[in-house]
Amino acid sequence: MRIVPMNERKRAGIVYPSCLLANGPISSRRECPPAGRGLVLHGQVMQINSINEDGRMTDAASTTEIQVRQAMERSGRNRRSIRIWLGVVLVTLFCLVLVGGATRLTGSGLSITEWKPIHGVIPPLSAEEWQEEFALYQRIPQYQQINKGMTVDEFKSIFWWEWAHRLLARSIGVIFALPLLYFWLTGKVERRLRWPLVGLLALGGFQGFIGWWMVSSGLSKLTSVSQYRLATHLVIACLIFAACMWIMRGLSPHSGDAPPTATSRRWAGMLAFLALFQIYLGALVAGLDAGLAYNTWPLMDGAVVPSDLFIQQPWWINLFENPKTVQYVHRLGAYLLLAVALWHMIQSLRAAPQTTHSRRSVVLFALIMIQAAIGITTLLLQVPFDAALAHQGGALIVLGFAIAHWRGFYGEYAPETAVVLRR
Repeated sequence: MRIVPMNERKRAGIVYPSCLLANGPISSRRECPPAGRGLVLHGQVMQINSINEDGRMTDAASTTEIQVRQAMERSGRNRRSIRIWLGVVLVTLFCLVLVGGATRLTGSGLSITEWKPIHGVIPPLSAEEWQEEFALYQRIPQYQQINKGMTVDEFKSIFWWEWAHRLLARSIGVIFALPLLYFWLTGKVERRLRWPLVGLLALGGFQGFIGWWMVSSGLSKLTSVSQYRLATHLVIACLIFAACMWIMRGLSPHSGDAPPTATSRRWAGMLAFLALFQIYLGALVAGLDAGLAYNTWPLMDGAVVPSDLFIQQPWWINLFENPKTVQYVHRLGAYLLLAVALWHMIQSLRAAPQTTHSRRSVVLFALIMIQAAIGITTLLLQVPFDAALAHQGGALIVLGFAIAHWRGFYGEYAPETAVVLRR
């Protein structure tokens, strides 16, 4: 019989007496249950009162140890399956955010003027259907004020972006819901994660409504969607992404390294929050086309602080509706995020350079540096499609890694597989 090492037992979260681990004398009589006591494994009592007077296991106890090990392996397989599924969800969400960014950058977000959750899966298939769809688009201000004279073929080029975005969003619902149902019915989802995952599914459904709420803001008076609604839509997508990353990371093996300092976990959490807040500011920049307000760096038209940041009244409205102010605040947010990441990295490396936490802090700082470089390039080149899309994708990568880094300080979820002595 194989002796299960202590580190394996700790990593699996399983606690059971050492007399079940070796076919030999026990080290302490207190570790072995007397007659009339048993083991509880997944809620089932397994009697092991067949232990010899000399402390050696009988066949019954040996069988119990095998069942314990099988339960450990089964729990590991279940977690691996859940991680793979959540990984697929994360990749799909990343693609969805990129397609959403491309839809915005190409001005395609208002090309479909109706919300048809079921029927909208099928695009126009005939010339007549295309003409009907185009006629609906011709009624909104964006066509009348910006795209007047557009042909049906030109309309198709923007229609397909929005259609692909909506189709991918629907696909994520299926990718999330069906495996969740399967894992739930087969008992592979741990109890602690069931309702959080259901909550994420519900939030995803609500996100579909938010998407239409955003689109509807540009169908009557505006020629583009509201920057407030755009920011709400993007932040909810990022929250779903972050939650999936958090859960997947919690189901992954951890090194067990202690945090480099007493405040390391708080700094990591602050970085995750700042990354999300910076994405919110970036959404305001995108919604107002504020990336075109100033195309110089590091100064803004020769000044550290431009003079026209607070020309609107009341003054605080500039933070949300003045393109120049919004870009300025987004720049400040980037500097703050970079400074906090640098401090966190230096603090971690000084305290415990060999830990995985410290190594992750270096990677996170490098990712933020790369993202800042992409942002500056996008600004100087006056927001070209490729650079702007890379900047949006980079923001999600930074957020995802920041969440994974933060979650690493909490360790792996304690498995629900357990063996407990019972009278």
